[in-house]
Amino acid sequence: MRKFLSPLFFIFSLVVFSQSKVGGVVTDESGSPIAFANVLFMDSSEGTITNENGRFYLESDDTYDTLQISFIGYETLELPLERKVNYNLKIVLKESAEQLKEVIVYTGKQSKKDNPAIEILKKIWAKKRENGVRKFKQYKYDKYEKIEFDLNTIDSALIKSKLFRGLEFVFEDLDTSRITGKTYLPLFLNENFSKVYGDNILKKEKEDVLGNKNSGFSGNQAITAFVEDLYSDYDIYDNYLKFFDKSFTSPLSKTGVDTYNYVLSDSTYIDDKWCYNIIYYPRRKNELTFKGDFWVNDTTYAIKKINLQVTKSANINWVKEIYIEQDFDVVNDSIFLLKRDYMLSDFSFSKKEESRGVYGKRTTVFDNYEFDVPRPEEFYKAVADPYDPRVFSRDSTFWKNARLEQLNEDESGIFKLLDTLKTVPKFKTYYNIVSVLGSGYIEIDKWNLDIGDIYSTFGFNDAEGIRLRGGARTYFGQNDTWRLEGYMAYGFNDRKFKHGLSGKFLLDRKTRLILSGGNRRDIEQLGISLTSTNDVLGRSIASSALVTVGANDRLTNINLSTMNFEMEPVPNLRIRLGGSFRTLSSALPDAFSLDYIDPTSPTGISSEVKQFDINTTLIYTPGKRTIGYGVERSNINDDHSTLVLNYTSGLEGFLESDFNYERLQFSYTQPWQVGGFGRLTSTIELGRTFGEVPLSLLSVIPGNQTLFSLYNTFPNLDFYEFVTDTYATVHLEHNFNGRLFSRIPLLRKLNLRGIVGLRGAWGQLSDENIALNAPTNIPLVAPDDEIYWEYSFGVGNIFKILRIDFNFRGNYLDNPDARPFGVTGSFGFKF
Repeated sequence: MRKFLSPLFFIFSLVVFSQSKVGGVVTDESGSPIAFANVLFMDSSEGTITNENGRFYLESDDTYDTLQISFIGYETLELPLERKVNYNLKIVLKESAEQLKEVIVYTGKQSKKDNPAIEILKKIWAKKRENGVRKFKQYKYDKYEKIEFDLNTIDSALIKSKLFRGLEFVFEDLDTSRITGKTYLPLFLNENFSKVYGDNILKKEKEDVLGNKNSGFSGNQAITAFVEDLYSDYDIYDNYLKFFDKSFTSPLSKTGVDTYNYVLSDSTYIDDKWCYNIIYYPRRKNELTFKGDFWVNDTTYAIKKINLQVTKSANINWVKEIYIEQDFDVVNDSIFLLKRDYMLSDFSFSKKEESRGVYGKRTTVFDNYEFDVPRPEEFYKAVADPYDPRVFSRDSTFWKNARLEQLNEDESGIFKLLDTLKTVPKFKTYYNIVSVLGSGYIEIDKWNLDIGDIYSTFGFNDAEGIRLRGGARTYFGQNDTWRLEGYMAYGFNDRKFKHGLSGKFLLDRKTRLILSGGNRRDIEQLGISLTSTNDVLGRSIASSALVTVGANDRLTNINLSTMNFEMEPVPNLRIRLGGSFRTLSSALPDAFSLDYIDPTSPTGISSEVKQFDINTTLIYTPGKRTIGYGVERSNINDDHSTLVLNYTSGLEGFLESDFNYERLQFSYTQPWQVGGFGRLTSTIELGRTFGEVPLSLLSVIPGNQTLFSLYNTFPNLDFYEFVTDTYATVHLEHNFNGRLFSRIPLLRKLNLRGIVGLRGAWGQLSDENIALNAPTNIPLVAPDDEIYWEYSFGVGNIFKILRIDFNFRGNYLDNPDARPFGVTGSFGFKF
């Protein structure tokens, strides 16, 4: 077994290099920590500020012998550094006898008119400009991006633990974060080199990826998609910066003066530009804010350098630290060019200082700018294939020239380390466990087969009783051009087997032409959606909910066969054309009748519907990003709008189909980021059925008798309480992301999140469709007298994973067994 580095040897090895590293805590004379104190190396622009607990860490590639610590109301301390590495410093500041006159710090709602820092901010706002490339007719630049994940806070106890027994060799590659001072072990590295072209006249831009290199878990598409979504682009001049689906107030925004305290701290030359240094920190705790500082040029008032660090009290889960640095080249009064962007996130179950976690780091470097070189419009239409195999097989010579920032020794060793780890059985076991929990599938590599979904194994409903399900799918890799999938299920009450089988084949990668089809014979709760199911594998949670409000007995036997062609002629516009044949009957006829008048039947009544439909669907998702190029792709973001237009035509007589009708449906879902006030999600659905159809083919206003909070359903409606052939619904849900509870002192530390909802539905049911259905054991009622509406108040982020909604019914309280009030909830891991 190789010897691993001891902590003493590790620290000694760092001292060999020409670096200055300091860390510790700043307190006053009583021992109370001083938050947001300014800490910097003497006679430099390299510094940081303490966190809410007075702690700090700072390092530099240069060697310094003096540390300067200052804060308003205290005497500035110049601390000699006896060594290059100085950890666990305990620094005490004495109260100043005289407040500094040139700087005034404001808190609360006091006047800000005499603060010089805010006067500089006003000039930044007045000269607020777009990125420098937008000032030219055309532009081109090179872009190099490096994303890394590391296990952090490595100590001897972890190294010697049973968890890493047999894996000690990996700790030979430890390093120390220059941001936090913690040791870390690299686990994943992705490099990407591209050339970006743009034309501001044609309003066109394209990015050609020339090289991509992975180490670590590159084969796991879910991890890759998570990384892509994690590090979305942002502009520090925007009023709000979005990270982890949260909107943080930018310190450069006009709303910043009500959110931050600003202090004019210093001024010096940076790259021959005279710049002011402004420190900022939040006025209140538990809000989505940063602390940090920025350097601004004295004539252009363009930002030269900025760092942003999310405060520990911010209402965000599973993230202990977020640190951002940006460096700019200020060319002249109208042009500033982003030179380097760095972001570090510390993911952890706890925000305690000693807790372990995983660093996620992204470094993006921009260089070789060229301007005003026109290119024809056809150039921007000819987009390079980002999944060209050559992109992923570039040699070392290519990467030596492409890296605008060279890898350090530890980053270079990641590729060899991960190749070694993949051959260690213990590591493969750990990886497989995490993979199963994340995907729900158990991988059997030698058969190219996945077993699952394990989360659908158990279920219950009134027709089947206890239900067991097992399934499998083919899996050769994340970009398979075809995939087969199926399942079998058994209900212990009805003693019947059910099944589902599907296949999909990617026929053309460029247009994403896909042929799919399958068959399903199962029991389904169809009263939870306005659109008819054409999914031969999917099944709503309402079909197998272990606990429901009232009887979940309005269930349907469904035998569904489908065949579809789908293509994506332009990005994010999908066109689907297909046919389906379904047989529908009640799973519990005594409780739920689907009988209808049928003159051709000997009894004049039929209980089963056979129906063949042709479906045409347009799905438009502007702004949606995906990863992968196989028959299945993974979504990266969820902040895009979704528009769906569906036309269905039922053909009577074809394959003994029973009804001739037409149906037109439209839905529009849009998430809205409402600045610092959270996120609003809205959905509108419209539809109409032309022709006479029985209950099993009508549009049911989605009820919800489960105990789960399901968006786009009405939690105070029973299944099939409202049935329509013409309908309009609206759903509004706003999550304040802690904005409300952060203002309540007794609740502030709980990091709760307030959620409000408003839902409405209107519909009609024609006399002909009412007359077509035989007398049933449920009333056929539509909300046509007035709009049916509900509202709800919810509390989220309880213990970081639980959400509870309190739902109220607004009207139609005279309906049989109407539920005026209900409680639903959900579990989930959200930032």
